[in-house]
Order: sequence, then structure tokens, then C-alpha cells
Amino acid sequence: MSNSIEKYSVSQYSVSSVLSFIEAGEIAIPEIQRPFVWKGRQVRDLIDSLYNGYPTGYLIIWQNPDVKLKTGESAVGKKILIDGQQRVTALMTSIGGHKVLNENYDLKQIAIAFNPLAKDDEERFAVRTPAHEKSSFWIPDISVLFNPKFDSFSFVLGYVEKNPGVTPQEVNEAITRLKGIQNCQIGVITLVPQLDISEVTEIFVRINSQGKRLNEADFAMSKIAADEQFGGNLLRKAIDYFCHLAVDPAFYHQLAAKDETFMQSEFAKRLKWLKDDNSNIYDPEYSDMLRVSFMHQFGRGKLGDLVSLLSGRDFAERTFKEDIAKESFEKLSTGVMNFMNQYTFEQFVVALRGAGFVHPRQLNSRMTLDFAYTLYLLLNESNEISKIQIKPYVQKWFVLSTLTGRYIGSPESQMDRDLRAISVKGFLPFFKEVEEAELSQSFWDVGLVQNLETSSISSPYFNTFIAAQVHGGDRSLLSNTVKVDDLLSAGDVHHIFPREFLKKNGITDKSLYNQVANYTYLDTGINISIGKRAPSDYFSVAKQQCETKEIKIGTIVDEEQFLQSLETNCIPMEICNMTAADYSTFLRERRVRMAKKIKAYYESL
Repeated sequence: MSNSIEKYSVSQYSVSSVLSFIEAGEIAIPEIQRPFVWKGRQVRDLIDSLYNGYPTGYLIIWQNPDVKLKTGESAVGKKILIDGQQRVTALMTSIGGHKVLNENYDLKQIAIAFNPLAKDDEERFAVRTPAHEKSSFWIPDISVLFNPKFDSFSFVLGYVEKNPGVTPQEVNEAITRLKGIQNCQIGVITLVPQLDISEVTEIFVRINSQGKRLNEADFAMSKIAADEQFGGNLLRKAIDYFCHLAVDPAFYHQLAAKDETFMQSEFAKRLKWLKDDNSNIYDPEYSDMLRVSFMHQFGRGKLGDLVSLLSGRDFAERTFKEDIAKESFEKLSTGVMNFMNQYTFEQFVVALRGAGFVHPRQLNSRMTLDFAYTLYLLLNESNEISKIQIKPYVQKWFVLSTLTGRYIGSPESQMDRDLRAISVKGFLPFFKEVEEAELSQSFWDVGLVQNLETSSISSPYFNTFIAAQVHGGDRSLLSNTVKVDDLLSAGDVHHIFPREFLKKNGITDKSLYNQVANYTYLDTGINISIGKRAPSDYFSVAKQQCETKEIKIGTIVDEEQFLQSLETNCIPMEICNMTAADYSTFLRERRVRMAKKIKAYYESL
């Protein structure tokens, strides 16, 4: 049957039919050559659900549009399984006996053991272990029962012989019921090829019972992985492997040993450097690689457009053409190669670190990071500015877009507008135009000060303040040796007005005592010596020791260094006399000072 507006059709197929469609290549499973993310128990639960007649959800198939060939003929678009890959792969490995890639990229079968004698309260299915292989009553691998050459009569006799007292009838009934799984019906929803990507996403969300939102990057990866004509499968591997290596460099040796075909490709040469890379500032996911590769090559910001282009869409004629699909795959491959280039990738990371963003916790928005790398690649390929100016401009753009939340709401639309504007106006005029509009004097004096009124330690404004401190080489509060940079990894951020001190004095609201303006990076030893003391107490002691030279709080014994520590950490001098009654005054004053420091930092980049 089909719905009234014919956006999709709904059919019922048996498990065996679905698996045969996969085997025959009539339906492509994009994820079949990617790591299988389900745990063994999830595979077991699926088999148990089918055995007991429970529903297992719909499979969703998206048919690629028919494309025009150069000969003028049309080629029928391939059907791609966009939801249900894990379930189908689970059936293929448990029933079909196929090996699948695990998270370590090892090919292994997930075998499900079956106990035909299990009673209602006993375990009937289990992930195979050595104990099941040694057991006489467990069948260690149900896939043997589904093999076309399986001899049920001989198998039952052998089983009964190993288990005296068991009748052939009860064993045969259990096996017959299990084999009946292949006749279980699975609902298949096929989306028509004419649907816009936004409609596909919306239908997917409404149908999917798990509430999982499939995004444009997932659709794009499905398109790439299912392609066999324009090198999509190799491209998909390059993206997967790069992302895996960025997190786990040691994986390179496994990759070299396991995928000889890929290791002979140009992609392999481009990512080899990752085996010695230990940076964790920008560990991209496949959505990041796709986005950056697409944006700097196609000058567009919406990944839905990439999905359409990979399908061969001619936006002007509203048709689908093979030559457009071919060209799109070629451009995307070039983009991925550029993304993986060691020099540009490392120089981009150097730019981030040079701007004071040295720890992953300082990075709030993947989209902001992705556009910054896109900008780096665009400027690196153009002659608009000298190579030596690229890093400073990328740094300023990254800080600007972080402070203004440029890519937080409707990021793809904003990216698309920015890319088009850069293409038309050139980067420098565009940059100056945005800078004047977004970073006005009122932003620095009012907007940023207000934005700093937050208790979120992951706030982009607080993180930019920390970046300003790292960029300036600032030492942590009341220390003449330890830098803020040194404390970031340990996360040693503490309250200037101690939390327990504030609570004791009636300030018990978390959103008040955890204000970011009350936070600073402190050496653990200094924090311990401060304890629950009032600021007027411990700051006075720290100041007094500059005269006595007897260290009690911190490590500073020079008054000029003491004043410098207050200034670089944006602490007003009046702190030496402040009590709980002055807390709100302190927060206001420090926000103003933090905003001024961020402005000076931005202008210095």
C-alpha cells in the first residue's frame, strides 16, 4: 500500500527475503563494511524477539533517483538501507554466519548459542562462549541450523544421543520453531527518490520508533558507502580510518596489516602521519570531515546539497545526471585529501593552540571549529592574503564566531551565507564587514559583560577568557611559577570566594556561587591553603607575605608580582578588603575586567 501523497510505500518481507535481497545486491547496506556497533547481547535479544514473535521495528530504504547517462539512457537508482543496518547485519552474522567488522576492525562472527531444552524461566539464547561449545545441551552456533545443507534428522539424532532422556520430538520442535525465524515478517518502508533531503529526514524521525535523528552527514555517508562506480567505498574507508586514527594512532599497524587494498591507495599515503600524532585538539568525526571537505570544495554549507550532488542532481534542470554525480565524487575526494594533508591540518591546530585554545574542553562548537578549518583551507588555496597572514585571520575568525555564537543557531544556513559572501566579496572585505557589525564597542562594553554572567564552566565566553590567559602566558592566581596552561589538563578551576564560605554566609544558590566570574585556575596546594577563608583574609595574608617573605598563601613574595597576579587574573585590588557582602560587587567588577582582557586579546591576534 502507499500513502496518499506517495512519499513512501510500506511492504512486508520475510527475514529470508530481506537477507536474499542483500546477498543479491538489490539493497545496499552502507554500514556493512564499517564497524558493527551492536554488542553481542543486542544480537541475542534480536533473535530472542523474533523467536517469541515480538516486533522488531521497520527497515527504511531510500531509493536513489534514476540518473541520465551520457548515452541519454536512464539507469535505475540503487536502493540503500538507511535505517536498520544494525538489525540486518545482526541477522547476517547470527543466522547467515557472516563475519562482520568489530570496533577494532577485526572480521569476526557474532555467534548465538541456542538451548532447545530451555524452559520458560531459563536462558534460551546466549552469545557463544567456550562453555557453550563444551556443553552437550547448548547448540553453540544457530547459523548451522539455517545452512541450506543442514540435515535436521541426523542432527536431532546426534543431539539426543549426547543428552540421554531427551526425546527427538521435543528437540525437533524447538529447532523447527527457531528456523521459523526466517519466515518472520519485517516491515520495510521505501522512500521515493523524488523526496527532498529535508523531507527524508522528517519522515525518518517520525517513523523511527527509537527517536534517533538521522542527519545529513549520515545520509551522505550512506551515499558514499553504497557507491561502487565512482570510488565511494574507498573514500568511505579513508574518512572512517582517518577519524579512527586521529583518536587511536596505534590502530595504524592493524590497518596496515588488515587492509592491503586501502594501503595501496593515495588516501593511505595522506593519513600515514597520524600514526605519530598525539594531538587531541581537533579529533574529527566523519561529519566534520564531510562538512569541511564539502564546504571548501563546493562553496556550499548545507550537507543536504552534498547528498543531492552525489546523487547527480542538476539544481537548474531539476534532473539527475551521471556526470554530475561523477564530478561530485571527484571534488569530494579532493576535499578529503586536502582535509587529511599533514601540513595544513597541523598548521590549523598550531593556529588554534597559538590562539590559546590548547585543551579540548575549551572548544564548545564543532561547527565553529569546522568552519575555521574550512576557512584555513580556502585561504591556503587562494592568493587573497599572504601565507603568513592566514593563521592570524583564522584565529580572529574563530574567536569572533565563538564569542558571537555565529554557528550555534541554524549553523548550516549561516555557513552557506558566509561561504557565498566570501566567494562574492572576497574574505578581507567580508571579514571587516562582519567584525564591524558583530564586535561593536557596545558588544565589548555591555554584551560580553552580560554574557559572562553565567554559571556554565563550559561557557564559550569563559573558555575564551581562559584562551586569553593561555595566549598571554599568564601565571595562575597567587603563583609566580605555575601557568594557567599547566593547570588546564588537571581541570584545577576553583572559587575565588570559596563556595563553603559563601554558603556559610547565606549565599546558597548554585547559580550564584558558581558564577564563572568567581572561577580561576589555582594550583592545588594554594587552593588547599585557602580552604574556606574569606577573600579579605587570604588575600591580605598573601599581600603581607611580600613584606615578611614568609610564605603562607601562594608562592609570591614580591609586591609587584602580587599586583601583577591580580591584574592578569582580572581581580580588583579591593579584594583584600572584600567579605561576603561584597560578592555581587566583585562579580560585576570582574566581569568588566574579563571582558576588557578578552578584547585586548582579540585585538592582539
